[in-house]
Amino acid sequence: MAVFPWHSRNRNYKAEFASCRLEAVPLDFGDYHPLKPITVTESKTKKVSRKGSTSSTSSSSSSSMVDPLSSVLDGTDPLSMFAATADPAAAMDSSRKKRDRDDNSVVGPDFEPWASKRGEILSRYTTTEKLSINLFMGSEKGKAGTTTSAMSEKVRTRLEELDDFEEGSQKELLNLTQQDYVNRIEELNQALKDAWASDQKVKALKIVIQCSKLLSDTSVIQFYPSKFVLITDILDTFGKLVYERISSMCVDNRGALPDQFSPENVNDTAKETCLNWFFKIASIRELIPRLYVETSILKCNKFLSKTGISECLPRLTCTIRGIGDPLVSVYARAYLCRVGMEVAPHLKESLNKNFFDFLLTFKQIHGDTVQNQLVLQGVELPSYLPLYSPAMDWIFQCISYHAPEALLMEMMERCKKLGNNALLLNSVMSAFRAEFIATRSMDFIGMIKECDESGFPKHLLFRSLGLNLALADPPETDQLQILNEAWKVITKLKNPQDYIHCAEVWVEYTCKHFTKREVNTVLADVIKHMTPDRAFEDSYPQLQSIIKKVIAHFQDFSVLFSVEKFLPFLDMFQKESVRVEVCKCIMEAFIKHHHEATKDPVILNALLHVCKTMHDSVNALTLEDEKRMLAYLINGFIKMVSFGRDFEQQLSFYVEARSMFCNLEPVLVQLIHSVNRLAMETRKVMKGNHSRKTAAFVRACVAYCFITIPSLVGIFTRLNLYLHSGQVALANQCLSQADAFFKAAISLVPEVPKMINIDGKMRPSEPFLLEFLCNFFSTLLIVPDHPEHGVLFLVRELLNVTQDYGWEDCSDEKIRIFTCVLHLLSAMSQETYLYHIDKVDSNDSLYGGDSKFLTENNKLCETVMAQILEHLKALAKDEALKRQSSLGLSFFNSILAHGDLRNNKLNQLSVNLWHLAQRHGCADTRTMVKTLEYIKKRSKQPDMSHLMELALRLPLQTRA
Repeated sequence: MAVFPWHSRNRNYKAEFASCRLEAVPLDFGDYHPLKPITVTESKTKKVSRKGSTSSTSSSSSSSMVDPLSSVLDGTDPLSMFAATADPAAAMDSSRKKRDRDDNSVVGPDFEPWASKRGEILSRYTTTEKLSINLFMGSEKGKAGTTTSAMSEKVRTRLEELDDFEEGSQKELLNLTQQDYVNRIEELNQALKDAWASDQKVKALKIVIQCSKLLSDTSVIQFYPSKFVLITDILDTFGKLVYERISSMCVDNRGALPDQFSPENVNDTAKETCLNWFFKIASIRELIPRLYVETSILKCNKFLSKTGISECLPRLTCTIRGIGDPLVSVYARAYLCRVGMEVAPHLKESLNKNFFDFLLTFKQIHGDTVQNQLVLQGVELPSYLPLYSPAMDWIFQCISYHAPEALLMEMMERCKKLGNNALLLNSVMSAFRAEFIATRSMDFIGMIKECDESGFPKHLLFRSLGLNLALADPPETDQLQILNEAWKVITKLKNPQDYIHCAEVWVEYTCKHFTKREVNTVLADVIKHMTPDRAFEDSYPQLQSIIKKVIAHFQDFSVLFSVEKFLPFLDMFQKESVRVEVCKCIMEAFIKHHHEATKDPVILNALLHVCKTMHDSVNALTLEDEKRMLAYLINGFIKMVSFGRDFEQQLSFYVEARSMFCNLEPVLVQLIHSVNRLAMETRKVMKGNHSRKTAAFVRACVAYCFITIPSLVGIFTRLNLYLHSGQVALANQCLSQADAFFKAAISLVPEVPKMINIDGKMRPSEPFLLEFLCNFFSTLLIVPDHPEHGVLFLVRELLNVTQDYGWEDCSDEKIRIFTCVLHLLSAMSQETYLYHIDKVDSNDSLYGGDSKFLTENNKLCETVMAQILEHLKALAKDEALKRQSSLGLSFFNSILAHGDLRNNKLNQLSVNLWHLAQRHGCADTRTMVKTLEYIKKRSKQPDMSHLMELALRLPLQTRA
C-alpha cells in the first residue's frame, strides 16, 4: 500500500453539538402520567366475564402502587375469582383448623431449643477423674441368622436375650478418661443405628437400656450433666427410630400419615407393634432405664390413643418420685419436660406438676445422704449446687414459656418459703421474661440479700439479674439504687474470673442508664481488679465484650474518648491479635455511626493510635483479605478528618498519616487522592486565581503526590495516579510539575508486565494498558508544549514508548491506540480545541494555527497512518482476515469522522479501506449498510456534498 497524506477536516464543535442535541417536543399527557396511582375497580360478583360489561357494587382509588396487570381482569385476579366461587363454610372451617393448630403449637422460634444448650453443658461440666462404663457384649442368638426359625422360637429367643442381658452379659470398662468415655458413648450410638439397620431390634433395645442405666451412676458427680447430654442423645435417636418405624407401617395406598393424624388413621399392625414396644419397655426391671426409655418413645402414644400422651405424662411424673438421688431426679424431670415440650407443648399442667414435685423434694439436697456422698467424693457444696443449674434452668424455661406474670409471683413466694434458696432463685431469674424480672428488681435484690451464700454465690445471682436488666428496663426511680446494690457485691469479689463475669453484664446496664461519669467509674474498677498479676490475660473475651457494649451505647466519639479510663482500658489488651480485633471493632463503630467530618483533637489522637495499632500488625504473613479490611477501616477514618478552611493543617495531617500507614498501599492511594482533592478545593476557593501563598501550597500538595506514588507496588495504580496528579497539577497552573508527572508515567509504560494479578487471578494487561493510554492521549490535547522541547514532545515520547512496547503478535491493541492518536492529532489541528483548562494556554493559543505546527502535526499523522496500514498488510499475510476486516472498517470510520475527504488521496484511501473491509466476505453486512446510510445522510449537511460522491464509490457486496 502507498503512503497517504493526512488532512484533518475543520471542525465547528458548537455547530456539531447543536446538530446532535435532541429536539425538544412538547408532550400533552392529559390525564395520564406514569407515576399517577391506578384506579382499580373491585368486583363484588362471584362470576366474572372477560367480555362485555362488568358490574360493580363499589370502587376505590388506591394511593399505593397496584399491579398494572390486574387492570386486565378489571381488578380481579384469577386466585380471587377462585376463592369467590369456593364454599365459604369450608373456608371458615379451614381457617378454624389452622387457628387451632397454631394454638396447639405453642413452641415458637422464641423458645430456646435444647440443641443450643448442649454444647455449653459439655464444655462446662468436665472432669479429670477416671470413669467407667458397662458395654453390652452381644449374643449370637438374636442376630439375623435366626430369622428362618418359627415365630414361637423367635419370640423365645428374644426373651432369652433379654434374660441374658439382665443376668449380666456385659463388660465393665474401667479407668476411662473423659474423652475415652465420650468415644465409647458415640460407639454405642453408632451400634444402636447399626443394630436397627440390620433388623436387630432387641439388641438396639438392650443398648438403650444399658445406656439409661448409666444415668443412675453419680460416682463422678461433676461429670453428670455432660453424661446426661451424651446419653439422652442416644435415647433421642432410639425414640426417633421407633416412631419412624411405626409410622412407616401405616403407609398404604392412600399414602403416608398426615402431620395431624388420629388413631383411627393407624392400621392394626402398626398399633400392635406400638403396643409391643410399650410392653417390652414395661418389662424392664429397673426404674431409671424403664422411665427414660418409655419417655423417649412417648410420642408413639399418638398411634394408640388421642389422650395417650396426656395420660402418660402424669404417670411418668409420679414415677420420678421413686428416684432417691435429687440430682438424678432433677435430670429425669428435665428429660421428661424436654420430650413433653416436643410432643405436647400444650399440656403445661403436667410440666408444672413435674416442677412442683421437685420443689417438694428440694430439701433433700441438704440431707445427710447427699452430704455423705459429697464427702466421699471430696466435692464442696458450692461446686455441687451448680450441677443442678442446666436441669433446673430447662425445667423453668418450659414452665415459664408464655406463662402469665402470676406464675412468677407464685414462684417468688415458694422461693421465700424455701428460705430464698439461691439455686432456685437463680433459675427463676434465668427462665422468666426479662420484663417481669426487671419490674421487680428491688424485690429480687432483697431476696438475694437474704440468701445463704455458702452453697451458691450471690454474685451469680446478681449476674442473672443483670442479664435481665440488659434486656428490659427497671423502674426509673430504682435504677441508681439497683446499680449501687449490685456493685457493692461485685466490687468485693476477690477472684478475678468471678469479678469479670459479673462486671461484663453490669457494664451494659451502666452504659444504658447512666452518663460517662458512672461508666468511667466502672471501667476504673475493672482496671483495678484485672491488672494485678496480669489477670486480664485470662479474660480477653469478657474484656472485649465490655468494649463492644461501651461503644454500642456511646456513639458520640467525642464523649467516648473523653471517658478518662477508656484508653487505659484498651491498654489491657496486650495480646496483639486480640488488640487488633478490639481496634477493628472501634473503627467499624466509628465509620458506622460518625457521619460528620471531625477535627476534634481528642478523637483524632485516639483514632490515630487505634489505626496505628492495626497498621503495625501487618507483616509478611498477613492475608490479603485482612490487609484489605484494615485499609478500609483506616481509609474510613482518613475520609472523616476535615480541618475546614485550614488547608495547611489538613496537609500536615496527611503527611503524618503517610508516615504512620506506609505498609498499606490502599491507604497511601487514598492519601494521594485526598491531597489531590485538597489542591482542587484550594483552586475552588481561589476561583482559579492563586495567590503566592496558595500557589506554594498547591505545589506542596503536588510534591506530596510525586514523592508518594513511587512507593506503590501496583504498576497500573502508579500509572493512573501519575496521570490523575498531573491533571490536578495542570488545573492549578503547575505546568512544570504536570510535565514531570506525565514524563514519569511515560517512562513507566515499558515496565508494564504482560500479565497482572487481579483479585488473585492472572489476567492479560493489554486491555488495561489500552484504556490508560487512550485516557493519557486525551489529556495531552490540553497540555502546552514545553518551550525548551520540540513540538508535541510528550505526544512523540508516548508514541515511541507505545511503538516499542512488546505487544502480543495476535493483538491489535497497538493499532487501536494509534487510531486514537489520529483522533488526537486531528483535534490538535483545529483553530480552537474541544476543551480547555481555565488559566492554562493550550497549543491552540500558543501556536495560533501556525503553519509549521500544522506541518509537524500532519507529518506525525502520516507516520501513524503508515503504522496502521503496515499492520493491516501484515494481517493479510497472517491470514487474519476477520481482524483485518474489523480494523479496516474502524480506520475507515476514523477517516470519515476526522479526515478531510475532499482530499483526493485521502478519499481514495477510504474507498480502499471500504473494499478491504468487505474482502473475503468477513464484513458485517448490517454494519456496512448502516455506515453507508449515515454517509448519505451526512452528505445533505452544509459543506458535505462531497460525501455523496464518496457514497457512490462505496459498493455493498452481496453473498450469493
